Amino acid sequence: MNVDYCVSEIRKISKAMFDKNFFGIYHGSISAKIDHNQFIINRKDAILDELGLEDMVLLYSKKDYRWNEASFDTATHLNIYKNIPEAKYVCYAMPPYLTAYSLEHVNLEPKDYFSSIKFDNIFIYDPKEFDDWAERAPSEICRYMIEKNTNVVVVKGCGVYLYERTAYEIAKTVALLENSCKLLELAGKF
Repeated sequence: MNVDYCVSEIRKISKAMFDKNFFGIYHGSISAKIDHNQFIINRKDAILDELGLEDMVLLYSKKDYRWNEASFDTATHLNIYKNIPEAKYVCYAMPPYLTAYSLEHVNLEPKDYFSSIKFDNIFIYDPKEFDDWAERAPSEICRYMIEKNTNVVVVKGCGVYLYERTAYEIAKTVALLENSCKLLELAGKF
């Protein structure tokens, strides 16, 4: 894919997701696969509501000095791109209702119309310990996606990792999950 096109798509989607509180000031990451061994991702200090080209870093699968500037989640994004060919965009988001829901439940079974069309019962992945989660996350998230044949991993107390074919689908998926949890809260079934 073309770098300029990917940056343009990421900018639009990132702004919308930030405005909806799916990304925090320094919580969240979004990337696009450019080539089989190349992807673009936000920098670790980027504020995701006003991404510009200077807030993105172009990386190769082989680590070099640029990796020091990239998002905390870069290794997870790379593992997904390397092991799941249909992944074109990858995202980590921390939407508040979904993250809160994950603290008290082991599954998310959407009850609303739009979410239930896209999702069945979503198991909430429990990392058990957060002490070494940063080291384990890249392999565990990707392995879970492959083993369960899913593009979405809701991590207890952490948020959601997902991949899609388009940037629009990334935003749509996060919005569906968040709205489903919000509706469950409003219905008193949280």
